[in-house]
Amino acid sequence: MNQFSNEVFTGIILFIAKSKHHMHHIVFLDSKTIGKVDNLKLLTKLGELEVFESTTADQVVERCQGKEIIIVNKVQVTADIMKQLPDLRLICVAATGINNVDLNYADKNGVQVKNVAGYSTDSVAQLTFTMLLYLVNKPYYYDSYVKSGAYSRSDSFTHHNEPFWELKGKRMGIIGLGTIGRQVARIAESFGMEVVFYSTSGRNNHVSYKRFELDDLLKSSDVVSIHAPLNENTRYLITYDKIKLMRPCAILLNLGRGGIVDEADLARALNDNVIGAAGIDVMEQEPINSDNPLLKLYDKEKILITPHMAWASKESRELLVEKISRNIALFQKEAGS
Repeated sequence: MNQFSNEVFTGIILFIAKSKHHMHHIVFLDSKTIGKVDNLKLLTKLGELEVFESTTADQVVERCQGKEIIIVNKVQVTADIMKQLPDLRLICVAATGINNVDLNYADKNGVQVKNVAGYSTDSVAQLTFTMLLYLVNKPYYYDSYVKSGAYSRSDSFTHHNEPFWELKGKRMGIIGLGTIGRQVARIAESFGMEVVFYSTSGRNNHVSYKRFELDDLLKSSDVVSIHAPLNENTRYLITYDKIKLMRPCAILLNLGRGGIVDEADLARALNDNVIGAAGIDVMEQEPINSDNPLLKLYDKEKILITPHMAWASKESRELLVEKISRNIALFQKEAGS
C-alpha cells in the first residue's frame, strides 16, 4: 500500500476538491461492515459519493453503473460483473484481504485494486488479551457471585472458588508472527510471558523469539494464539489430533481467520476436556451457522465467541476510512484528476 504524509494527503484532497472539471463517481456497496464512522465525509471530498449499507449479488452491476471507483468490503466483484462496468477504474477493498475481487481480470483490463493494511493491529491485539484475561480470570463468575447477593451473605472478606492463574512465567505460542502477531508478542512479554512462534509459511524468523515446529509449540505452550491468514498452509491447521497435543489447562485463541481451526474438532475437544478453554473471533461461516457445534457445548463457559469484531475499534475503523481515502486520492493524483 502506498504511504505518504498527512500534509501531502491534505494537499491532494484540497487540490481534488477544487478540481470540479472531473469529479469521480464513487460508490460504497457495503458500508454497514464498517458501521458509523465520523470521518466518512473524507470520501465526499474526492468525488460524488453514493453509499449503500449492504448490496446483494444481483444489485452490484446496477449500483456500479457509471461509477469509476467502487468501495467494497465483502461484496464479490467477479469478472462477469466487471465486464458490465466499462467506466470502472479503481476497486478499493475496505480490508486487507482481497479474495473477493477477480484480480486476474482486473489486472488484464486496467482496473486498479487497492487494499488497506495495518489499520487494526492494536485493536486485534487488545481483544486478544481481553479474551485471554476473560478466560483465565473468569470475571463473569465473580461478577455474578457479587451481584447475586452471595457475597453480601458471606462470612468471609474474599471468595476464590474458581481458580485462576497468572500469565507471568507462562509460554505464549503464536501461530503467525506478522504485524499483529508481533504486537501480541510484545504485550505478552509485558505480562512476563515467554513467547515462541510457528511460521505458517516456513520462511519467517525473528531474532527475539524462538521458532518452533507446530507440534512442539502446541505441546509446550500454555496459550496458543492464532494470527495467520487463511491459505493452503493454514486451512484446518488445528484439528482434534493437534489439539490433543496441547496441555489440559491450555487456552486456544483464534483471531486470524475462520477455517484455520476445525470447529467441529474444537467443540469435540472442549467437550472432552482436552484443553482448558478457547476464544474465537473468526468463524469458517460468517455469520455463524445456528447449528455450529461450538454453540452447543456441554459447558458454554469453556468458550468465548465474538462476531469478527476484534479489528473494529473506533480508531481502527476511522483509520480504515482514512487509508481508503488516501488510496483514492493517490489514484486521482496519478490519473491527473
